[in-house]
Amino acid sequence: MLFNKTKRIKVIEKTRIADTFFKRFKGLMFSSKPDYALIFELEKEGKINSSIHMLFVFYPIEVVYLNKEKKVVDIKLNLKPWALNYTPKKPAKYFIEFLAGTVGNKIGLNDELEW
Repeated sequence: MLFNKTKRIKVIEKTRIADTFFKRFKGLMFSSKPDYALIFELEKEGKINSSIHMLFVFYPIEVVYLNKEKKVVDIKLNLKPWALNYTPKKPAKYFIEFLAGTVGNKIGLNDELEW
């Protein structure tokens, strides 16, 4: 479960962790619309290494970027399929991919999340 500690609300019940090279490489590519949040942990905090593309993702998604304290540093809503590059405004250690329409008002900048 993904929980917003700041707002004290559940964001989404199901989560999956992209904890292998292949899972991080694949992300949501070639998948049907997920009913879960996909959580990525990066080796080090940064902007470039936390950028994503939307190639072979066939539906819009939302991405929440978090720093090493698991505080939200950027939110990208309604990312379009086949877009080449999205980079967070600030360095991120984690990012979470959701089906578009999931985040809504459940997550805001500087909110602290846990899973």
